[in-house]
Amino acid sequence: MNRQAQAVILLLVGGAVLRASLTGQYLNYVKPSLQPYLIASGALLVVAGIFTLWYELRPNKGHAHEHAHEHADDGHGHGHGGPRVAWLLLAPVLGLLLVAPPALGSYAAGRSGSALVEKSDFAPLPAGDPVRISMLDYASRAVFDRGVSLGDRRVELTGFAMRGPGDAWLLARMMVSCCAADARPVKIALDGDLPDGLADEQWLRVTGRYTSRQIKDSVNGETIPYLEVSEVTLIPAPEEQYES
Repeated sequence: MNRQAQAVILLLVGGAVLRASLTGQYLNYVKPSLQPYLIASGALLVVAGIFTLWYELRPNKGHAHEHAHEHADDGHGHGHGGPRVAWLLLAPVLGLLLVAPPALGSYAAGRSGSALVEKSDFAPLPAGDPVRISMLDYASRAVFDRGVSLGDRRVELTGFAMRGPGDAWLLARMMVSCCAADARPVKIALDGDLPDGLADEQWLRVTGRYTSRQIKDSVNGETIPYLEVSEVTLIPAPEEQYES
């Protein structure tokens, strides 16, 4: 692989990173706070590719190439190019540009145990009826606070539907610390009237109240709390599908 090909790969990789970070596609892989770093790294790769191309294609480069070829010759009349393995860098580029992987959903959640963060002190719920809280906040309050801080308040949760233990319907959402590689699902079982024809991966906005009913996750044995559902709205998948 010559320098010009290497420069083109730099441009393609940098362009793919910039495209993903400026169109919102990056949210399928990392949390929102990492966007500035992705933009900076993508821009740096593009600049490096442009500079390399300029250096290789400049008019007075001919003599320099001949001189470099003499020193690069292996003694048998053959020069050495860059490592062929560098072409593998095109694989993630093609993945981002042609077959962009979606955000993790019910398939990944069904093979990972429910995640909870144990706490002993919970702040009062914010104002609103219903009050919008995260999946993790509800699950933690329901399991570790036994619903005391939830009281009889109506809460609104957003996640995707999936089948759980005993064929129960769960509301789930992937939680990330950094990126999709460390994603863990938060799962909440739904009790009450649910829409007919509900399917895995269907995104829902659910309103309901705390109930003491619980089940165990069949993957890791973690407690999955229930929500007594009063309203369910089918919604399209949000742009930001992970909680962080």
